[in-house]
Amino acid sequence: MAEKIIQVKNLVKNYGNFEAVKGISFDVYEGEIFGLLGPNGAGKSTTLEIIETLREKTSGEVIVDGLNLDNNPAEIKRIIGVQLQSSGYYPGLNLIELIELFSGLYNRKVKPMDLLDMVNLKDKAKAKFKELSGGQKQRFSVATTLINQPRLIFLDEPTTGLDPQARRSLWELIRDIRTKGTTVIITTHYMDEAEVLCDRIAIIDSGKIIALNTPDQLIDDLVASGFERPKEVKKANLEDVFINLTGHSLREE
Repeated sequence: MAEKIIQVKNLVKNYGNFEAVKGISFDVYEGEIFGLLGPNGAGKSTTLEIIETLREKTSGEVIVDGLNLDNNPAEIKRIIGVQLQSSGYYPGLNLIELIELFSGLYNRKVKPMDLLDMVNLKDKAKAKFKELSGGQKQRFSVATTLINQPRLIFLDEPTTGLDPQARRSLWELIRDIRTKGTTVIITTHYMDEAEVLCDRIAIIDSGKIIALNTPDQLIDDLVASGFERPKEVKKANLEDVFINLTGHSLREE
């Protein structure tokens, strides 16, 4: 059985009289892709920001790789990677310059071209961030989470706004990161994405976790309850049609 790399126990976050997170508990195991799903305002972003040391909790306990959040926030920051939004990059710097900038902030020595090769952006090394397409920006964003060689990374809706080919290209990248030993925590509004990528999923609503299991088990439980789809499930979906018609290989986005 894999070791627990994140342990959240009775986590509460209040904003005045509003209880955004209502005493949730869950574990994340080393080497898995763990999805935290929920509608807007459910509390998932608040929960992740607390684990990432970006937001203070009201009560409860958070342990990351054996480090207690209350006592070791600086040490936790050193072992995690957090995906930045596009606004977090200097648009006039090229990709090598950005990687060198962030590696300096982390006090880490990295080889920019090796990192860019990992995310299939080696040919864009001298391009400025603002010149990249949407999919390229997202892949570079994921690359920056790896600069400090983290034990785990947090990806917040990494494929939002991407076309089907760019989405699946990013899925392959996320799987590859996991195979190299990094634990991945992801949020997404795409249920097909969560079903394909995640080993386990926690569904949060109104500040509470209402389900936690593997995607397959959650689906089986729903079917066992008597649920039936109104439309027959086909062997392919419209996204498969689109990719089949526009090219089998994943195009550069």
